[in-house]
Amino acid sequence: MLNSPIGRLRLVGMCEAVSFLLLLGVAMPLKYLADMPLAVKYVGWAHGVLFIAFVMLILPAIGQAGWPLRRAALLLGAAFVPFGPFLADRSLKAAQQQSEGAS
Repeated sequence: MLNSPIGRLRLVGMCEAVSFLLLLGVAMPLKYLADMPLAVKYVGWAHGVLFIAFVMLILPAIGQAGWPLRRAALLLGAAFVPFGPFLADRSLKAAQQQSEGAS
């Protein structure tokens, strides 16, 4: 999975999606309901790093696959929506399998 730009994008996308859900579903309630602001600090920091990595990995993936910039914009938009990267992973998986089959 890590030997191709699309595989790396898929892996970081899954991690970013999980961190986003943890931020929204666990850390934010802990901050506001249990007065534990450190949960948001640490989970938010990890999510931010993963988000930046995801955005940076989009360009090599579209370069490898020859996708139009519109697809890059859709991938970027998916990162802003809860469960978005999970949905985008379907098409990324198919593209990865296709590119590995063509090699």
